[in-house]
Amino acid sequence: MKPQVFRSKTAWVLGWVWMVFAAFNAVDLVANGTIPSALVAGAVLAVLTAAVFVGCLRPGILPREDGIMVRNPLRNVLVPWKAVDGIHVSHAIIIESGDDSVRCWTPQASARERAKAVRRGTPNVPAGSSRYPTTQPQVSKAEQKAAEAMAGRTHADWVAQQLTEMAEKKSREAGEKRPLIATWSPSALVALAAALTLVIAALILS
Repeated sequence: MKPQVFRSKTAWVLGWVWMVFAAFNAVDLVANGTIPSALVAGAVLAVLTAAVFVGCLRPGILPREDGIMVRNPLRNVLVPWKAVDGIHVSHAIIIESGDDSVRCWTPQASARERAKAVRRGTPNVPAGSSRYPTTQPQVSKAEQKAAEAMAGRTHADWVAQQLTEMAEKKSREAGEKRPLIATWSPSALVALAAALTLVIAALILS
């Protein structure tokens, strides 16, 4: 079964659109470009592509059997289920673990998204309650209750709730409490190193 990944869908889609664009231009530079101009253009393209990879495609939150894996742009942090002391949302999802806290790069709750969520949960005025006719359809009690439950809730809030429920369940099944583990991301470092190599080569040959 494919592991579940919580992330910004918009960033994910835009990231892959850029990757297709970058691949097309890279092929064109190799086939038709001339040194040193092609190398300079390739270096710029590589830097932007590396930034898109570490900022849009790599970040995510992965619930695993051993805990919550948080993939931020340059770092990976594994928070064992039993070490999760709390999860809350400000602009980003924050996982508390003892004296440490992990701020997740994605998904985030922007002020605009928060305002939109509040409007989405605002009760509709029932038809016939105003002296003027309205074209708004009447909503059922179930729909009204669902709207009130979602009032002010963003995608980040929903993800935080899912993780909290998982942590409550998994922590009862987990063994002894272990500290969180933070490491550098090999894929992010390789992407940045490759871009830096092209930049240095372009500076030398231009």
